[in-house]
Amino acid sequence: MMGSATAQADAPLKGTQPAQWRVIWTADPATKATISWSTKEAGSSHSVRFRVKDSDDRLAEQLAESGRYTGGEFESYYHHSRLTDLQPGTAYEVQMVSDANESPVFYFVTAPATDRDFSILHGGDSRSDQNARRRINKMIAELVESSYDNDDLSDDILALAHGGDYIVTGKKMELWSMWLSDHELTTSSDGRLLPIIPARGNHDKGKPFNEVFGFPEDDLNYYGINLSPEVRFTTLNSETSTAGDQAQWLKAELKASRDSNRWLLTQYHRPVYPAVKTPGAGLVSWVPLFEQYNVDLVCEADGHNIKRTVPIRDGKSDETGVVYIGEGGLGVPQRTPKTDRWFLESPGMADQGHHVFVLKFTKEALHGTCLLLDGTIRDQFTRPVRK
Repeated sequence: MMGSATAQADAPLKGTQPAQWRVIWTADPATKATISWSTKEAGSSHSVRFRVKDSDDRLAEQLAESGRYTGGEFESYYHHSRLTDLQPGTAYEVQMVSDANESPVFYFVTAPATDRDFSILHGGDSRSDQNARRRINKMIAELVESSYDNDDLSDDILALAHGGDYIVTGKKMELWSMWLSDHELTTSSDGRLLPIIPARGNHDKGKPFNEVFGFPEDDLNYYGINLSPEVRFTTLNSETSTAGDQAQWLKAELKASRDSNRWLLTQYHRPVYPAVKTPGAGLVSWVPLFEQYNVDLVCEADGHNIKRTVPIRDGKSDETGVVYIGEGGLGVPQRTPKTDRWFLESPGMADQGHHVFVLKFTKEALHGTCLLLDGTIRDQFTRPVRK
C-alpha cells in the first residue's frame, strides 16, 4: 500500500528516513530510470514501490543497490533502484522505502516514444552560493509546473541537463549532501520529480559523483540517450582525456545518431569557445567531429556567465556551423565575460547572471530561451532543422 504523505522539500536526513530523492536519466529514458535517495544510517532493506500513476495496477517493487558515500567523515548512505521495462511517455508513482520508513509518494514521467514536441532545461555550476542555488531550484520547480498549464506540448519540460560543478570540492560528501537536499526544491508542488541528466565538472573530482548519480564505480561518465525518437542528447566528460577512447566513442556515437535524429545535442563542462577562460581540450578532440556530423547545439558550463556563440565552422563564423551556449549560472557567483571575442560578437552574445536555458524542440526548429533568476528573458535564439 502506498502512503499519501505530502512531498516536503528540505526533508531532514535522519535515521533511515528516505531523503534527497532524485530521478536520473543515463540510459534509454523512455523505458528506464534510476530512482535514488539517501539515508543517514545504513539500514538493512531499501526498495522503491512503483506503478502507473492514478491506476489500480498492482504495486511493483524494485530493490536498491546501497552503500556508504565516500568523501570525508560525513556519514550517509546512497540507494539506487534501477527501473526497467517502463512504458514510454507514462507517469509513474514512486515511493522510496528504507526499513519501515516511507518517503512521500512522488511521480515522474518517462521520455516519449512518439515524435512529439517538448522542452528540457540546461544549466551548470550550482556550487559556492547556496542561497542562489536554492532560489534557482525553486524557479526550476515553478517553470516545470507552469509548463504543463496549457495544451502546448512543446512547453512541457521533461528533464534538466546539468553541465557539472555541483559543489566546490567534489571529495567532500558534506557538501554533496547539502546539494542533494537543495535539489529537492526542484520537485513540483504536486510531487513531480524532474529527471536529471548529469555531466561531470572540474570541481566534481572523486568517488562521490558516481555514487550520487548511480554510475558504476569506475564509469567514465560519457553516454548518449534519446529524449525522443528524433532528439539525441550526448553527454561528454571534459575532465578526463578528450582524445583517445572518448573521441573514438564520440565519432561512432555521432555517426550512428546523425541520420536518424532531427536534433543532435551535446553537453559537457569545459567550454571550447569560452567567454572567460582559455579553450578546453575538446577544441582539438571534439570540435572537428561536431562540425563533421553537424551537431545542432552544444551546451557548456564552467565560465560562470551567459553566452551564445555565432555559428562556427573551421574556426570562423559560418551560418552552417555549430552554436555553443551556456557557461553556468545555477547558483555560482558570476564573472564578467570577454565580449570582444569574435565568436561572441553579434549575432552572438555574452553577459552574466544566474540563469537557466529552456530548450524547446519542434519539428521545424529548436528554440532556446535564457531565463534570469527574476524571470527576465535575457536571450532567445532559433536553430532551423538542418536540411
